[in-house]
Amino acid sequence: MTEYAEDIARWFQVNAGKLIWLTIVLAIVFVADRVISRVLRKILDNSQIPSASIFVNLTRVTIWVTGAAMVLQPVFGINPTTLITALGVGGVAISLGLKDTIANIIGGFGLMLGRVIQPGDLVTIQGVTGTVHDITWRQTVVRTRSGDMMVIPNSVLNTAALTKLTPVSEGMATLEFTAKTSGDPSAISQDILDRVTKATADVALEGQPPLVKFTGFSPYGMTGQVLVFAREGVLPSTIKDMAARAIAGSGTEYLVEDGGSSGNL
Repeated sequence: MTEYAEDIARWFQVNAGKLIWLTIVLAIVFVADRVISRVLRKILDNSQIPSASIFVNLTRVTIWVTGAAMVLQPVFGINPTTLITALGVGGVAISLGLKDTIANIIGGFGLMLGRVIQPGDLVTIQGVTGTVHDITWRQTVVRTRSGDMMVIPNSVLNTAALTKLTPVSEGMATLEFTAKTSGDPSAISQDILDRVTKATADVALEGQPPLVKFTGFSPYGMTGQVLVFAREGVLPSTIKDMAARAIAGSGTEYLVEDGGSSGNL
């Protein structure tokens, strides 16, 4: 045991300089990583540059790669140039194996630098509607109104149809109805508006009241649509259901239709 302890002590004496240098570099890189990442986040938040984790992650990788290059030769005896050459030889194989990842990373930078989308945008992507939560190295995260987190690869976003929405259009729900009573369209419209406005007051988008549009006639009476707008955090289907119940509460005066089928609710 004594010889073993002596060997360990001798090793530490021989490599003391390397260990000290490694410790100093690691400490500097760690502090730089924390400080620069925090400052960068504040700068991005206070500027017009889209703030997403892809920029912060790129900065962090750059810091750690720089730190690794500073210790390779003096601590481990590895020439950085030799390492880069070796990586270059295997670059083709790596690029083929990581082609999807590379496509996602390039796609993420294209989305952010081109200001196609950024965190906070309301979008519809391949039938998924919600708010852009973040854009990372490989994917874009979209939070739907129901709270689900949809993860979409960045490469998909560069080829898929993408629609930017406003809070009004994103929360809009359409309810079709038939007014079976004959009378003044203005009076019918006002009656429906009063019913729907009262029933949906707690979940409607502020400053955007319901709208009533007449679309034609049927054997049962005048046909039309009620447009209702849900506030953030409320599903359009929820406010649509409340509006339908309010209209149907008049008895047989109105016929409420949904998805091509009709009936008194």
